[in-house]
Amino acid sequence: MNTNVEQLIPRESTRLRVGNAASYCGLSKSTFDKYRLTGEGPIFIKLGRSVVYDTFDLDEWLKENKRKSTSDGGLK
Repeated sequence: MNTNVEQLIPRESTRLRVGNAASYCGLSKSTFDKYRLTGEGPIFIKLGRSVVYDTFDLDEWLKENKRKSTSDGGLK
C-alpha cells in the first residue's frame, strides 16, 4: 500500500500580510484591498491596524472559487 506521508501530517497554518496573501493566491494587493471592502475575498483577521490572512482560509477560499467553465456559477 502506497500512502502519501504528507497527507497524514497536519499542515500548520501560516498568517500572511495582505501583499503576501495576494501573491499566494496569484492576485495583486490592490485586488485583495478591494475584495476586503466588497466582501468578495477570503476571511481575514484584523490585528490592531494590520490585516492578515490565515493560509487555511486562503486555501478554502480558492477551493470555493473553482469552476469547470466560465458559465459555471459555482457554489454561491
